[in-house]
Amino acid sequence: MAFIAYGIWAGLNNDYYIDPYLAPFHSPCIAANCTHVSFGPIVGDWWKLTPAGLILPIPLGLRLTCYYYRKTYYRAFWQSPPACAVTEPHRRYTGETRFPLILQNLHRYFFYAVIPFIGFFAWESIQAFRFPDGFGMGLGTLVLIANTVLLALYVLSCHSCRHLCGGHVDTFSRAPLRYRFWKAVTRMNIRHGEIAWVSMIGVGLADLYVRLVAMDIISDPRFF
Repeated sequence: MAFIAYGIWAGLNNDYYIDPYLAPFHSPCIAANCTHVSFGPIVGDWWKLTPAGLILPIPLGLRLTCYYYRKTYYRAFWQSPPACAVTEPHRRYTGETRFPLILQNLHRYFFYAVIPFIGFFAWESIQAFRFPDGFGMGLGTLVLIANTVLLALYVLSCHSCRHLCGGHVDTFSRAPLRYRFWKAVTRMNIRHGEIAWVSMIGVGLADLYVRLVAMDIISDPRFF
């Protein structure tokens, strides 16, 4: 809940950027009213809200429908099940076939939509080496690179990614390459829960770091 609250707050603010860093919650900046345009602008002046409003629903949608996070809020909010050997408050269980839980089926589509974000974040990490006075590297550069790596690990360890690689293959002996991909993703999928939490905390801290530097609350150490 704290992550969602911070994401909404960050999405409503369009002031905190610093060359060459871009807060992850605003990446990619594709709106004309963005002070740090990444690609484009693709969206013109008709968009009056903050640029983050265009892209934040995609990664947030992936998180909210994630198989791992469902376990937490199903028990805490939907009370299905509230605990072991505790009677559910629902008269009958319909699973994810009725509203609102049927919306969880959007997870696979959010997965496909969020894949380009790995490329966007990687591009912003490269741009973080380009300071106004030339090539360099600051602490913020390393922060953005670490955030990109964590996001990639979270997406690639996703259950939908595992299914895409080989979950629907009946005979792996006929698809050896798919089997190798599936086996590699399976190793990461085992740790998907831990990766989910670390990547979520990481992107929040990375966004906060860029904002604090841009607000002159903290300084960004330059290594060269």
